[in-house]
Amino acid sequence: MTKNRFEQVDEIQPDAINLTLSQKDDGKIAVVHCPKTAAQGQLAADLTSEEIPVDKAIVAAIQLANARKIPIVVIDPDNLWNPQWGTLWRYEEED
Repeated sequence: MTKNRFEQVDEIQPDAINLTLSQKDDGKIAVVHCPKTAAQGQLAADLTSEEIPVDKAIVAAIQLANARKIPIVVIDPDNLWNPQWGTLWRYEEED
């Protein structure tokens, strides 16, 4: 089975579903944010989830991305990404 690939970014992207991972005192959490601008007229306003467990957030982001045909990006300042969730890559400018 092919693993999902997710681009890692450092800030909210207006043209993608943003999955932000964070480490809290009681564990790892995530927030799914879909800007209205990413949905190309499919949303009346930005959508932002509550803080939820990372596994549930990944599933929710993938479902939303598949339903709306929008890419997903990952913001992971605490380096919490688990390779079991898929491949995380970062865009590199070519020289």
